[in-house]
Amino acid sequence: MTIRVLVVDDQAIVRDGLVTVLSLVPDLEVVGEAADGAEAVEAVGRDRPDVVLMDLRMPGVDGPTATARITAAHPEVGVLVLTTFADDDSIVTALRAGARGYLTKDAGRTEIATAIRAVASGQATFDASVGARLVAQLGGPPSASAAPSPGVRDRFPDLTPREADVLERIAAGRSNPEIAAELFLTVPTVKSYVNQVFAKIGVRSRAEAVALVLRS
Repeated sequence: MTIRVLVVDDQAIVRDGLVTVLSLVPDLEVVGEAADGAEAVEAVGRDRPDVVLMDLRMPGVDGPTATARITAAHPEVGVLVLTTFADDDSIVTALRAGARGYLTKDAGRTEIATAIRAVASGQATFDASVGARLVAQLGGPPSASAAPSPGVRDRFPDLTPREADVLERIAAGRSNPEIAAELFLTVPTVKSYVNQVFAKIGVRSRAEAVALVLRS
């Protein structure tokens, strides 16, 4: 399946570079470009992309505002942030606006393409530096033997301790195989836990789970 991508950045040279790079990936198709958030919102309605590659800081309508408008009007469209900034405020603001993923602009073509595919399939994805900051937001790096941070347990009291373990790792950007390795579980068992967690907290995707944890 070809994934349709909209590229949003206020710098023309960055847009041109991204379009060139993504055009070399067989399963990706750039269907449009936008120079600011207002243009992005209009382009989503017109070009119907599967994924929006979104800059954060732009004149006029910025990335988080555009992301919130896009995800409200077109929940089927995934927004992947690609920005220079990886501070806590930028990350949390983007995820609360509805972004499914967050990369910094030092990401290479393979990493960007992989993240676009993940976002298109409804997964949450973050680069290593962003994942580390998300862990810090949750109170420190989780370990297989340690109890999940009190914040997760307190905010989601319906979860069992193991389900809270899983949710904490989802919010830190871990994949199912990574969660399985950390908790000494099988991948099918992790998938079962993920489904149980989603049902209990009322979300349908990893991105929604991350946003809920950060918003709570």
